[in-house]
Amino acid sequence: MKYRTLGRTGLWVSEISLGAMTLGGRTDDPIWGAVGALRGDDAERLVLAALDAGINYLDTADTYGGGESEQELGRILGARRDSVLLATKAGGSRSGPGQNNLGGTRVHLTRSIETSLRKLRTDYIDIYELHIFDHLTALDETLAALDDAVRQGKIRHIGASNFAAWHIAKALGISALRQISGFVSVQTHYSLLGRDVETDVLPLAESENLGVMVWGPLAAGYLTGKYDAKGVTTESSSRRAVNPQASLPPVDPAAAAPILDVVRAVAARNDATIAQVALAWVLARPAITSVIVGARTPERLLSNVAAVDLRLSEKDLAELNEVSALAPRYPHWLNEVAASLRGPVAA
Repeated sequence: MKYRTLGRTGLWVSEISLGAMTLGGRTDDPIWGAVGALRGDDAERLVLAALDAGINYLDTADTYGGGESEQELGRILGARRDSVLLATKAGGSRSGPGQNNLGGTRVHLTRSIETSLRKLRTDYIDIYELHIFDHLTALDETLAALDDAVRQGKIRHIGASNFAAWHIAKALGISALRQISGFVSVQTHYSLLGRDVETDVLPLAESENLGVMVWGPLAAGYLTGKYDAKGVTTESSSRRAVNPQASLPPVDPAAAAPILDVVRAVAARNDATIAQVALAWVLARPAITSVIVGARTPERLLSNVAAVDLRLSEKDLAELNEVSALAPRYPHWLNEVAASLRGPVAA
């Protein structure tokens, strides 16, 4: 395993992190049954394989596995807890039947932190993330509540998940103005099939020295070679085949087909799997700290972990960049024009 520093925290994070979304949940649940619903020995084998491979960052959320993912992690880790970095999230999906069991309110976050600590069997959380942006609650309120938890020692650092760049920038400004805890990381979707964050989130993260944790680097299995040009797979256990609604992000098969063709060619040249190429491409991009991968089996997880040793050539990267490139957008070409107008500095 290889490690990178998490923004300005000084913490070393494995280039591959384990996403615990596959842990917990009922097998007959339309969402969690499709995602994984691992529990007991199956869950333990997966987590221990990750630790043995050198993965030291485990990512979960209060609602993963119908609320059971945190419980499974807490049970499995036991005395190993201090050897890993635990990240969990709140404020995304509803965590209970009450009207206030969601969002970024002080009431909900305070309850959620206590519940996560209990389920994870720990007295502190390394990275506590806001799962999505709450448009109803003032950011001042949310950040003050999280800062209180940091000062109490219940969480070490705070981060943002699925925030737009302006959300993150506004939050950083509030934290600096009030001299309270600010985001140290951002978790975002990024893959060869989804490069939108290159226009704003990634440049912001690089500018402000935020760690970038990538979810969905394989586009929920689409970048594994399971799917044909029409988006059809013969693997009946595939998440997209079981329940397309449980698979994020959405994928346009027509747009994905030429990208997959190039990924297959690069994989063949490097004697690698399609998934390894897709992961290695993300790891080769600027500002990235770690990619979060989920798996149902240790074998699949370890195959993906091998991506850290895959070094794509300049030709490989150029071909992948070209076929997956975003269409030119206003800020980009304007910046290029401005740069060309500057020219050399006069003597």
